[in-house]
Amino acid sequence: MGADLFLGELIDPAAHERTGERLDHDADDLTTHGVIVGMTGSGKTGLGVVLIEEALRNGIPTLVLDPKGDMTNLALRFPGLTPDEFAPWVPEGSDPAETATSWADGLASWALDGSHVQGLADASRVTVYTPGSSAGVPLDLIGSLAAPTTDDAESIAAEIEGLISSLLSLVGITADPLSSREHILLTNLVAKAWSDGQSLDLGMLVHQVQDPPLRKLGVLELDTFYPAADRTSLALKLNGLLASPSFAAWTEGVPVDIGRMLSTDGGAVCSVVYLAHLSDEERQFVVTLLLTKLVTWMRGQSGSPGLRALVYMDEVFGFVPPTAMPPAKQPILTILKQARAYGVGMVLSTQNPVDLDYKAISNAGAWMIGRLQTERDVGRLEEGLAASSGEVDVAALSVSIAGLGKREFVLHTTKGSAPRTFTTRWALDYLAGPLTKAQVSQLPGQPTTPAASPSPVTAAPADAPPAVADAPTAASPSTASPTAALAEDEVAVVPRTAEGTPVRWVDPAAPWLPEVGGAPTSTTYVAGIAARVELLFDETKADLRHVEEYELVTVGLTDPFEADEAVAVDFDDRDLRDAAPEGATYVLPTAPIDTKRYVDAATSAITARIHRDNTLALSVNKELKLYSRPGETHEEFLARCHAAADEAADAETAKLRARLESKMSTVRTAIERENIRVEELRQKAGDAKQHEWISGAGDLLGSLLGGRRSTRSMLGKVKGASSRRRSASTAEARVEAALAKVEQKEMELAELESELTDAMADIAAEWDATAEQVEEIEVGLEKADITVRQLSVVWVPIER
Repeated sequence: MGADLFLGELIDPAAHERTGERLDHDADDLTTHGVIVGMTGSGKTGLGVVLIEEALRNGIPTLVLDPKGDMTNLALRFPGLTPDEFAPWVPEGSDPAETATSWADGLASWALDGSHVQGLADASRVTVYTPGSSAGVPLDLIGSLAAPTTDDAESIAAEIEGLISSLLSLVGITADPLSSREHILLTNLVAKAWSDGQSLDLGMLVHQVQDPPLRKLGVLELDTFYPAADRTSLALKLNGLLASPSFAAWTEGVPVDIGRMLSTDGGAVCSVVYLAHLSDEERQFVVTLLLTKLVTWMRGQSGSPGLRALVYMDEVFGFVPPTAMPPAKQPILTILKQARAYGVGMVLSTQNPVDLDYKAISNAGAWMIGRLQTERDVGRLEEGLAASSGEVDVAALSVSIAGLGKREFVLHTTKGSAPRTFTTRWALDYLAGPLTKAQVSQLPGQPTTPAASPSPVTAAPADAPPAVADAPTAASPSTASPTAALAEDEVAVVPRTAEGTPVRWVDPAAPWLPEVGGAPTSTTYVAGIAARVELLFDETKADLRHVEEYELVTVGLTDPFEADEAVAVDFDDRDLRDAAPEGATYVLPTAPIDTKRYVDAATSAITARIHRDNTLALSVNKELKLYSRPGETHEEFLARCHAAADEAADAETAKLRARLESKMSTVRTAIERENIRVEELRQKAGDAKQHEWISGAGDLLGSLLGGRRSTRSMLGKVKGASSRRRSASTAEARVEAALAKVEQKEMELAELESELTDAMADIAAEWDATAEQVEEIEVGLEKADITVRQLSVVWVPIER
C-alpha cells in the first residue's frame, strides 16, 4: 500500500450530505493512471489541486501542464490566512477580509487550518515555468538542441521524433514521421549530429537544411529525394521562426531538465508549466517536447512498484483526440502504456468527454466523474468506461452521475470495488481562478529568474518594450552613408520622432507592402503611421461582447493627419523590424512627427474613423430572440433558428396533444363501451331468433296436426309465433342501432385525429416561417470601446 491521498468524504447521494467517512485514495493506484471528467463549474479544478496537494504532502513530486492557467493557484499558499495575504489575489471589488475568513472557515469545516497550509509549504516548493515568456521561470526549449545523455536508442529516437514533429507544427506543417520529407530530413540531421556527439541550435539546423552533411536518404540521392529548391522552401519557413522578434524568448531561461523539475531535494517539487499565453500550435510544441523528455528521463530510472512521480494535465482537449494524431499524443500514449513500470503516474483532466480517445486511456485505473453538461457527454463517457472497464455497471453509474452536485464526484476504479460518491475537501491553496501572465509574474515564493542561457539568436524577447529611436546627430553603424547623391528632401539618418513613440522599419518581405504603395527592393524610406487597435463590440440584447484586433498603416503623412488615407492591413511583429536596413535613406516628412501633438492627433483621428466606419454585421431573428455570433455563417445561424423553432413547435404541439388527447380518450372509451353493447345485443338477438323458430314451429304444427282443436286455440298459437318473430326482429334492430352509434363515435375519433394532424402541420409551418424571418443589423462602436494598443512611426520603402 502506498500513501493515502485524502481527497474528501463520502456523501449520501440522495441527501448530498457528508457521511463522515473519509475518502483516501491509495497513491500507488495512480501508477495505473487516472482521468478526471466534469463540466465547467463541477469542481474539477479543485479536485485536481487537492490531488496534487496530497501528492506533495506525501513527498511525491509533480509535473503539471496548465493550458488554462488554473493550476498556478498551487503557488497561492497563505498559512497566516490574513486579509493581506489574500488581497492581491481576490477578484476586484471583493473584500480580502471576507475571503480570508471564508477560506479559514472552509478549512475548519475539514479540520484543517493554517498549520496544514504551512506544512504543505514546508514539504514542497512550487515553480511556475512560462515557456516563451519571462513572466515566470522561462524555459530554453529550442535555443540548444542538446543531445540526451542516455544511450537508449529507443528513447533517443522518440525524443527526436517528438522534437521534429513539434518543431514542424510551429511552422504549420503537419508531418507524418514515416512519409513526410520534411520530417525525415530533419530527423536524419539531428540524429547524425547527436550520434557525432554534437548539439545543434535552430540556426545551425536551418543551414544544414540548405546544405545537409548527407549524400543519401535511404537508398536515394539526397537531391532526388528532396531537391535543393524544396529544401530552401523549408529553410525559409524555419528561418521565419528565427526572424520573429518573439522567438528569442523561446531560447532563453533554464534548459529543460526533468530530473530537476521532479526533484525531491529540499521537499517535493511541483513544476507547473503555464501554457495559457500560447497558441494551440505552441502548446502542442511545448507539451510534446516536455513529455518526450519525460519519457527519456523515465526510461533511465529503475523500476518502482510505488508512485515515484505524478504528471497532471489540466484540460487535455486537443491533445488526445479520438481520430487525429497531434504531436503530443504519441508521448502521452507512451506514458500511459509504459510509465507504470517506472512508478510514474499520469492524470488527465477534461470537460469534454467526447474529445477523448478512450482506446488510448483504456489503461486508466481511476475515473473521477463530476457533473456533465449534456446527454451526449454522458453517453460518450459510458461508452468509454464500458470499453476500458468491461465489468462496470454502466447503467448504475449513469444514475449516480446524473444526480451529482458541485464538488461531487463518482470514483470508479478498475480494482473491482463499487463506485463511490464523494465530495472534495477544501483546498489548502487559494483557488483564485485562472491567472494572467502579469499575475504569474507576481506569484509569491518563485525562484529568481535565472540568466538567459547562451543563444545565437539576437531577436528581442516577446515581452520587451518597443524600441524608441531618436534622430541621431551623425550617421550611426545602422545607417551607412549612401554613395549616391541625395535629393534635397532626403537624408541619410533617421529623422527625429516624438519622444516615447516606437519606431519601426517595414520588412521588405511584408506581404501587404504593395497595398500601401511600398517597393520591396527600394532603399528609400518614407514615414508612415502603423496602428494596432482593439475593438470591443458590445451589445446587451445580443448578449455580445466580441473583441477584434484591427491594424492600419498610413503612408504619406500630412498635417493634419488624414485617417481616411489609412489602409487596413494584417501585420504582425515579423513585418516590422527594430533596426534600420543598411544603406537606407529617408524622405524628410512634411508632417511634424517629432511632436507629441501630432502623434496624439493621429491617435484621435484613427479612433474617430473607426468609430464612424467600423461595424459588426449580425443576423437577428426577433421572434425567436436569437442573434448570430461573429464568424457564424448565415447558413449556420439559420440552422440554429430552425432548431429553436423546432423546440418551440414541439412545446406547442405537446400542449395541443394534451388538450385533444383527453377528448380522444373519451371517444375511445365510448367506442369500447358501444362495441361491448353490440356484442351483448347480438347474443340476445341470436337467442331470440332460435327460440322463435323452435317454439313457433312446434306450436303451429301441433295446432294444425294435433287432432281436434278449436279455431280459437289454433289462432292463439299462431299469434304467439308471430309475437316471437317480432321480438327477434326488435333485437336485430337494436344491434343495428348500436352499430350505428359505434360508427358515429369512430367518425368523431377520426375527426379529432384529423384536427390534431392539421393543427400540427399548421404549427410546424408557422414556426418554419418564423425561423426564416432573419434580418441583418449593424452593431456599432462607442468611442470608449476603441483602444489604440500600439501606434508606431514606420519607415516604408518606396520608389521615387
